[in-house]
Amino acid sequence: MNDIVVHKFGGSCLRDGSDIDRISQIIANFEGTPIVVVSALWGMTDRLIRAAREPRYAGRLVQDLIYQHLRFAPGLDSGVFGKLFDKVINGISKELLKFSSGEESLRSENLILAAGERLSALAVAHRLRQNGLSEAHPVGAEDIGLKLKGNGRAKSIDIPESSKKLDRTKLVGIPILTGWFGEGDDGDIALLSRGGSDHSAAAFANLMEASKLILWKDVDGIKRLNPRWGIETPAIKYLGYGQAAELSRHGTPVIHPATVSPLVGDGIPLEIRNFHQPFKPAPTVIGPDIESDEIIAIGCQPGVAIITDDKPLDSKLLSRIEELDINPWLMHSNPEEMKLIIPAYDLQHLEEYIEGKTEFRTAIVSIIGKIPASIEHELVSSNQYGTRIIIDSNNLPETLLELYQSLFSLQDCK
Repeated sequence: MNDIVVHKFGGSCLRDGSDIDRISQIIANFEGTPIVVVSALWGMTDRLIRAAREPRYAGRLVQDLIYQHLRFAPGLDSGVFGKLFDKVINGISKELLKFSSGEESLRSENLILAAGERLSALAVAHRLRQNGLSEAHPVGAEDIGLKLKGNGRAKSIDIPESSKKLDRTKLVGIPILTGWFGEGDDGDIALLSRGGSDHSAAAFANLMEASKLILWKDVDGIKRLNPRWGIETPAIKYLGYGQAAELSRHGTPVIHPATVSPLVGDGIPLEIRNFHQPFKPAPTVIGPDIESDEIIAIGCQPGVAIITDDKPLDSKLLSRIEELDINPWLMHSNPEEMKLIIPAYDLQHLEEYIEGKTEFRTAIVSIIGKIPASIEHELVSSNQYGTRIIIDSNNLPETLLELYQSLFSLQDCK
């Protein structure tokens, strides 16, 4: 490892121009050689998705994009990156015109959606230079050889291929990198799933042998229980990679499920830091897994579909699950029976392949860490990182509060 520190700033850190000034302060004052990865400005990706899918909203979008980014970075259109700014804007106009005339394609949609990150990188680099960081410059991920696994839409970044093709000479000074997309297997642009820009940042940390990755968020770390359930709980000071991945699959929005995988091999630490309190210690650090007898956290994902049949899992159903990148919470199959537990929202994509019985439950919960030998809820599975149970309740927040109080009071009494 070297002294490189990868900083990832998501849309929640890009709500107005003063946020870029705070980014400047962070980059100027944190130790290490910075590599910066940015998402689109707050709310921009949703607007681009809407324009790509409903062309009647595209008419005024281009002017809105110009106005919004010049508000964040005054002078961007006439500065050193002015030609690049015009190129991106003209590219969006061209692809939107194709859509409005009926020439829709996945490639055009990808180019429209990727423009949010391209424009953000330009705006951030321009304003950092205005704030005295003269080495800041925008870099498109696919332009320097970041390879994704798939065509058009991809599940993850191909680290080995990216390592071969990555043009590291362009990652000098203070590179402001686009997240979320790269070059697909066919050599054309490909996008990751939503939240994939965190995965991009982790991949760059791996490829550049960084000393750490910092994800800048508008929250105080990862909590023991998602605050959406109306329960205020402490931040988790340390999570192992496996624990973090398990928790992210169960309703914890702070990190994307694919974020930690590029970090594991080299043991690169990941810090979750509060963007609004940048110089306080990191509320949550994620690193190598360590053994612990403690309960760490509770993850909850509402909406569970349980599919059973008196015959083995159908190969067409299995292929469809893999094609859609659905991650079952349980998949059991033998010659006499099968059982599949998946998020209820994924069922709509599988219904034509399902012949057995389908039941619904309120939520699946993953208890991270070691739990008591017995628990009143239905057990689904367990591994070294946690135990999954099914909850059926008319009042999920109340049930989660009772479970939280029970588990953590037991631990505190040890």
